Amino acid sequence: MLKIGEFAWLSQVTVETLRHYDRIGLLKPAYLDQFTGYRYYSFDQLARLNRILALKDLGLPLEKIAQILEQKISPGEIRAILELKQTELKKQIQEVQRRLARVEARLEQIELEDKMPDFEVLLKTIETQWIVSVRETITSWDQDIVGPAFTGMFDEIGKYLGSHKVKPIGPGMALYHHQSPFIDSGTEEEHLDVESAMVVDSPMPESDRVKVRKLPQMEVAYTVHHGDFSDLYLAKQAIFSWLEGNGYRRAGPIREIYLHFDPSHKANYDSPHHITEIQFPVEKD
Repeated sequence: MLKIGEFAWLSQVTVETLRHYDRIGLLKPAYLDQFTGYRYYSFDQLARLNRILALKDLGLPLEKIAQILEQKISPGEIRAILELKQTELKKQIQEVQRRLARVEARLEQIELEDKMPDFEVLLKTIETQWIVSVRETITSWDQDIVGPAFTGMFDEIGKYLGSHKVKPIGPGMALYHHQSPFIDSGTEEEHLDVESAMVVDSPMPESDRVKVRKLPQMEVAYTVHHGDFSDLYLAKQAIFSWLEGNGYRRAGPIREIYLHFDPSHKANYDSPHHITEIQFPVEKD
């Protein structure tokens, strides 16, 4: 038998925690001295305590933990629950990291308000192009537009082209059919209508998911951005400002052309070596 202090030390919890678990019936001592009131625990009770602590770390209330333990859940089932929670926590950590990155970017923007990056905005004509694309309405800008859903669209196109032994003739692009996320009036959820595309030299068969279409000839205002994707909005702001100052208006989906994508930074999208051309189809006011 182990005294309560020894059991607490061995399991890395406080004595008061064990007393509380005893009071609510979650973990009763193996033996209670009727004369002294001392609590004693058996080494075998560590298994139950470990289950309690693991489920508590999942954020479950003690009442719920008691119900689960009464069901005599197996170690394998507990492991499955913990692995699921581990995945959720990793996603939360990634989201917090993205938020911190955005905060840092905004702070830098505030500090540089009087000396914003000088993007050269030019006009050019883009000839007609055949594209092979996948278009989706993404419901989470932060998690998906620079995450698995977005890169997965390009992977899907690449596999489709490979299955038809077709090679793209230019860099990948994204077309934003709304200049910013919009709120669906029916669900009040945030949506983004985005199309990932690769340019090919001629039409080819399409599928239910992968579409083939011709982009018309158009005039675009464009600039080139070097570096982290999180700063692309600065280039877009520069083009918007140029449009207002030169009597043009946007006349189609904003395009991001990925002239150079640094694969060594694919997970974080923070490489200083990315080169992205931003194009706004335009027409005169």
